Amino acid sequence: MSNSIQPGRVAVIDIGKTNAKVVVIDTGSGEEIAGEKRTNPVLRDGPYPHYDVEMLWSFILSALRRFGQKPGFDAISITTHGASAALLDGNGDLAMPVLDYEHSYPAAIQETYRRIRPNFAETGSPQLPVGLNLGAQIHFQKEAFPDDFSRVKSIVTYPQYWAGRLTGVQATETTSLGCHTDLWDPRRKGFSSLVKHLGVEHLMAPVRSAFDVLGTIRPSLAQESGLSPDMPVYCGIHDSNASLLPHLLRREGEFSVVSTGTWVVNFAIGGTAGMLDPARDTLLNVDALGRPVPSSRFMGGREYEMLAQQFGPAKDDEIEAALDGVIAKGMTLLPSVVNGSGPFPEKTARWISDENATAAERHAATALYLALMTECSLSLIGRKGPILVEGPFASNALYLKALAGFAGTEVIAVEGSTGTSAGAALLTGIKPLAGRERHFAPGAIEGLGSYRDAWRAKLV
Repeated sequence: MSNSIQPGRVAVIDIGKTNAKVVVIDTGSGEEIAGEKRTNPVLRDGPYPHYDVEMLWSFILSALRRFGQKPGFDAISITTHGASAALLDGNGDLAMPVLDYEHSYPAAIQETYRRIRPNFAETGSPQLPVGLNLGAQIHFQKEAFPDDFSRVKSIVTYPQYWAGRLTGVQATETTSLGCHTDLWDPRRKGFSSLVKHLGVEHLMAPVRSAFDVLGTIRPSLAQESGLSPDMPVYCGIHDSNASLLPHLLRREGEFSVVSTGTWVVNFAIGGTAGMLDPARDTLLNVDALGRPVPSSRFMGGREYEMLAQQFGPAKDDEIEAALDGVIAKGMTLLPSVVNGSGPFPEKTARWISDENATAAERHAATALYLALMTECSLSLIGRKGPILVEGPFASNALYLKALAGFAGTEVIAVEGSTGTSAGAALLTGIKPLAGRERHFAPGAIEGLGSYRDAWRAKLV
């Protein structure tokens, strides 16, 4: 952890795919003591759909200026979503718009890319749709817009784009490079063969640690914003890895982290990289310390939203009361509600034994389904030790009890102390604070073993 300081307050720029925010975190309490949030729309003009970086830049500067006056802060850190990079010209400005990773490319360009991308054994990166492989984006931009691409003098990963606008220092960083980009070899800890194949090795900005201070804010920005010209700006980190970081710094040994949101992203610390199956949404991520981490995912939050809209609300006590009946009659949901990803990408969801089911029964069966999908995804990455759950699912007691039962291990719900902004603040060298934990032991729900066996049998 280089260049760390011990600030009392850290301003965090946190750019997600849907929303962007700037918050100030008090390092003594771990609390967000100030914050501002706005939507992050995709612009449809220009050569392809792209992010409105100038709107975001104005939003960031306005928030930093205001929060610099009250409550004040001592350092700036950054986290953003993955699968994005900025292509810069010789002046450090954008040579091409920052491409939206959900944009789909012409079939001929997709086919060419499939032929040149490295294999999974090299990168730990599965082939993903649209632009979720960052290498596919760069290939598309180079092939479809050669004149524009000829002006590119530097490529930076997305958190480092914002750090560069603040400091004037260009960089890439391994958590973003190691996020299913096809551009990184996590075992060799260097660029993959694709970088040379694309002819961009001379364009990739230097690789820096997420913990590095890239520099202080540019003098013109200091004058414009009223911030100290000595304000340090940290390199920045990919958002899923920001959520993982507090656990890495606070725990030792083998454990797994289940980070829940739109995606359920699983990290197996001490897991088995050799058993990963790219066809089942497993991959190697790279943590903030530069180490490869077996990972898996499925779109659990999106699935829950879709299902809950279908069968309406139910009270928690009604759902708990319905559980025994759901298990007794074998009412279950088979994957996948959102297909094309997760451990069963080719399967289509269907209900079993759900005749005349109530909303409470469907909610109970959905909690069991999400726990089964999580346990299956964790088994694919060779998880060991206790399972930590953070995010929205950490407040779902039925899901947590079921996951403990299906996995046969302790599940720890971690509330209030994690998240992307809190993780990014830790890059400054402060210590992570312990959050409130709830522990769930196996055996709280009877009949889960046979229920799981029946679920698995129906998937064959």
